[in-house]
Amino acid sequence: MLIGIDDTDSPQGMCTTYLGAVLARRLIHKHMQVKEARLVRLNPNVTWKTRGNAAIALYVDGDAERAFEIACATVEELADFSCGNTNPGVVVTDGRLDPAFYYKAVTDFCEIEEAVSILDTAGARYRGYKNRRGLIGATAAVASELKDRTSEILVYRQPEHWGTPREVDRDSLFAAESATFPHTWDTVDTVNDVVVCVPHTPDPVLFGIRGENPAWVMAARQHIMSEPSGIEQIYVTNQGTDAHLLPGKIGQLVELLSYFVPGVVIGIPMTKVGGHVSFIMKDGNFEVQCMAYEPTKNFRHIIRQLVPGDEVIAVGSFKKGSINLEKIRIVSLARPTITRPPFCTSCNKRMTSNGKGKGYKCKKCDGRAMEPEVQEISRTLETGWYEVPPTARRHLAKPLCRGEPEFQP
Repeated sequence: MLIGIDDTDSPQGMCTTYLGAVLARRLIHKHMQVKEARLVRLNPNVTWKTRGNAAIALYVDGDAERAFEIACATVEELADFSCGNTNPGVVVTDGRLDPAFYYKAVTDFCEIEEAVSILDTAGARYRGYKNRRGLIGATAAVASELKDRTSEILVYRQPEHWGTPREVDRDSLFAAESATFPHTWDTVDTVNDVVVCVPHTPDPVLFGIRGENPAWVMAARQHIMSEPSGIEQIYVTNQGTDAHLLPGKIGQLVELLSYFVPGVVIGIPMTKVGGHVSFIMKDGNFEVQCMAYEPTKNFRHIIRQLVPGDEVIAVGSFKKGSINLEKIRIVSLARPTITRPPFCTSCNKRMTSNGKGKGYKCKKCDGRAMEPEVQEISRTLETGWYEVPPTARRHLAKPLCRGEPEFQP
């Protein structure tokens, strides 16, 4: 069977992945076999998400009715029902659901009624709490089809330590990154000297290590020294896969969806109040603004080097009329030039304009020339892919250490 759970956390605490790890252990204690634990990230732009918009699915051998009872009891015990935006959902199915619902949930928006219709058709067991919105994520999790998959080991705190400052040795995190990158990523941000994998929210997570497979995340985990952990769980995930991205065209972008968008830069990038950098690009008669916000740090230096005529592919979420950049590919570089009056061949002095359409003349010897001096501006920027640093990376964004994005315009 497949068990899906979503929307049990809140900004004040709890974590759906922790609840999933607890549930897995309770099922095992009841002599059920948990074959896989799956962490499924959904559309990161959903406005009512509590934090990272993650649902979980467990693949289990055992009695479905008993598993459903245990799952509901675990949610009722651990979910943060005090939060107005927390609306848990529990789903148990005997077989896989149509993955089309998962693909829609990770790239677009779904309605509760859609999920319920799918569950009723499949004869699934399900329970939604409060407004039942968690049924969307729970259904998407059990319908998920991970053509590209990564892993994450999540290490949880002992309950008596929740809400207190986390104790994780900083040097050991950098050592883990050094020993296992690029097979693991986003443990730390080496360029900006920042720890990334240790959260600051008051939830049960102590730290999480993301990587290509269970072996690599476990290899990194062995380097890390910290306060005593509670339980630890390895999840198969769609994190770091770009699963949320769609091919898009300027003029046809839909609010709160995420895209690959080709275009040509038409304006000099501008640095705005707060350090945010923006530029305009166009495709045919349509234009769109692209934004690199201050948290993207050194990524903004790349954006500031763009000039009109550069051909790019902007990658990110379309919000309030702008593409919020996660990555960018510079396809081709323009060759900007500056035009100046030529030097006099006799005096070696720069000439001056002799009037519109009349060429140039030398003030000293009255020498004449018709053509200006044209100089190409030297550029250090190179074509290729560029990404935001780990401190600004979204869960679903594929880091370049995993290879270049697959984009078909």
